[in-house]
Amino acid sequence: MVRIVERGGHGLAGAPSPTPPSGSDTLLGRALGKVLAYLALTKPRVIELLLVATIPAMLLADRGTIDFPLVLATLFGGWMGAASANTLNCVVDADIDKVMKRTARRPLARMAVPTSHALIFGLVLGVGSFAWLWWAANLLAGLLVVATIAFYVLVYTMVLKRRTWQNVIWGGAAGCMPVLVGWAAVTGTLSWEPVVLFLVIFFWTPPHTWALAMRYKEDYKAAGVPMLPVIATEERVTKQIVVYTWLTVLATLALVPAAGVVYAAIALVAGAWFLLMAHQLYAGVRRGESVKPLRLFLQSNNYLAVVFLGLAVDSVLGMSTIGSFFS
Repeated sequence: MVRIVERGGHGLAGAPSPTPPSGSDTLLGRALGKVLAYLALTKPRVIELLLVATIPAMLLADRGTIDFPLVLATLFGGWMGAASANTLNCVVDADIDKVMKRTARRPLARMAVPTSHALIFGLVLGVGSFAWLWWAANLLAGLLVVATIAFYVLVYTMVLKRRTWQNVIWGGAAGCMPVLVGWAAVTGTLSWEPVVLFLVIFFWTPPHTWALAMRYKEDYKAAGVPMLPVIATEERVTKQIVVYTWLTVLATLALVPAAGVVYAAIALVAGAWFLLMAHQLYAGVRRGESVKPLRLFLQSNNYLAVVFLGLAVDSVLGMSTIGSFFS
């Protein structure tokens, strides 16, 4: 005679009992997954540069005071603009994102979001950013964010990225625009100070990106993207990294006359540290050592954050600028 035994987690005769649906199978789980997929299209980590760059530019433009409502409104409008550009970039690059291991989990690469929906999402964000900044700040700020989106998508993503190793040099201009947007939101105009801040990020972008591309060189090669590390020797790449690191540091020092001693000290110390890292990478390659370019990539983020944080603190303190001592 067969005995019927009940076991924990099973029904009669040892048959598995129904498994409760997991969170990803529930309506709420699917909805959350969709929201996270759309959020991933905006590349939230890339947008951190917006916060790092925009706030100090606004504080420098209105040195000694903080207009919190305007800062928050500008950040929101700038976030929508950056999210629009990044989403449209994902739409254009969906084919190569599927090939590269580093980007294979992006929403369009794994078909988590329909391409047409992503396109509409990106365009709506772009229109919203322009309208918001025009309303919350001024027309110039709105126009600058539209120019940023157009340049990043039409010039960098669709023209430069797959055709020339100088893609990140000229295409990096789009990542420099938040400082112009922030300054314009406060003043309604542009001046030499935000142009210098623009150049800081412009010169910083190549060594930052090439260090990452050295680590993922095979990914870019498989995708047919002619990043400098794909088409050049490591010695040439690291030499270019040193050159652009020097240009970055010199650009930060060019802003010293418009700032105080706090910014000047931080720019000098952080600049020396950044240069040391770049030269160490170059020297290691020349000696034939196994180098870790990803370290420079990660530390370059810290460098830019420290310099711009120093500028923000210096601007809030509102002490006399170094340039005023010579006027």
